[in-house]
Amino acid sequence: MGIGLGVVLLLLGLIFAFGVIDLPASIDDVVATNTLGWILIIVGALAIVLALVMNSQRTRSTRVVEERRVDPPV
Repeated sequence: MGIGLGVVLLLLGLIFAFGVIDLPASIDDVVATNTLGWILIIVGALAIVLALVMNSQRTRSTRVVEERRVDPPV
């Protein structure tokens, strides 16, 4: 999961939660689109937060490079 997936889930959740599009009655009877929208909003926000936390942990790591000292030729 990345930030892009979180944004997509968040946008789909906002579309379903606020009823931007009207779905056919056959789908509305089976799926509670309002509840599904709020679930997608929560999952999308959680995916964005987790992606940001994972990125910050990745950049915090340090790398140590040891170089061997070579005497100059005489």
